[in-house]
Amino acid sequence: MEMTETIRIHKTNHSTLADVDWSNLEFGKYNADHMLVCDFLNGAWESPKIIPFANLSLSPVTLSLHYGQTIFEGMKAFRMIDKRISIFRPEKHYERFVRSAERMCMEVIPREIFMEGLHELIKLDGAWVPSAAGSALYIRPFIIATEAKLGVKISEAYKFLIVSGPVGSLYQKPISVKVETKFVRASRGGTGCAKCGGNYGAAFYPTKKAREQGYDQVLWTDGKENKYIEESGTMNAMFVIDNKLVSPPSSDSILDGVTRDSFITLAKQEGITVEERPVSIDELKRSFRDNTITEAFGVGTAAVATQIKLIGIDNVHYNLPTKKESIAELLKAKLDGIRTGKIPDVNNWNKLLI
Repeated sequence: MEMTETIRIHKTNHSTLADVDWSNLEFGKYNADHMLVCDFLNGAWESPKIIPFANLSLSPVTLSLHYGQTIFEGMKAFRMIDKRISIFRPEKHYERFVRSAERMCMEVIPREIFMEGLHELIKLDGAWVPSAAGSALYIRPFIIATEAKLGVKISEAYKFLIVSGPVGSLYQKPISVKVETKFVRASRGGTGCAKCGGNYGAAFYPTKKAREQGYDQVLWTDGKENKYIEESGTMNAMFVIDNKLVSPPSSDSILDGVTRDSFITLAKQEGITVEERPVSIDELKRSFRDNTITEAFGVGTAAVATQIKLIGIDNVHYNLPTKKESIAELLKAKLDGIRTGKIPDVNNWNKLLI
């Protein structure tokens, strides 16, 4: 039996589509009309259903509220130039979702439930996919542990959901960042490679302190020596040094970014030399001193690509030029063109909804 035959759909009677200010799509402000829900109970995943967007009802002793078993993904759907809808690299996102679930000892959602549920939900809420340049439908699949038991244990019950909403660009302007050498985002052997809630909660305090000092975000360093650059806020970090695109390699402390992977693939196809290797603070200082660094930027699903205009290292500010004719903007434009159908999708990244 096809999965679409088992997805029950209950359409809303009260769409909020008319409430959207399409000229000002503040990130995360609007939620589309429906959500997909699927529960894991008694050792098996139940049949998924699509229902109107609504609050959840949970016991105060639900395990995810106490012990951190919660994971998520961030992905996007785009309005193509022919008006069709495309979801960008859902298979890649699903693979990372599985790795996050395994790292957090959570039940893996079957591929057919994830994919078919995703497609049916986005087709149902297709009117929510914006068409303005730089906009998209942001999609958030997530799983929470739902067993109601106040005890430190691996949950035996879970809830998988997918929600979505129209968004514009996360960062409208180039940002300033502080190299963080006291606090760490993740350590080797930890959960840095998983998209789990605790990673983000732990990042709030050092990010808040950096903003109080006048920065927009932080450049995280490794948890062992605080010597090597790892990520840029909630994004993967990239640099252009000696005309080469350089990015710290994915590891168990660095998230395997889908946008990062896409940028690296496109850069190689454009003939740009790519190096995935450790980048030390000392190398950054040296590259500024020798004028060999010409770009720094962060990449991620929400931000796509955000230029860094200033890097603060030990209270010394190093400025970078922000320009439209850059490798970051070249790759961003290429990616945008592929996702909207303006440029051929030779890598088969787009999954079209017919």
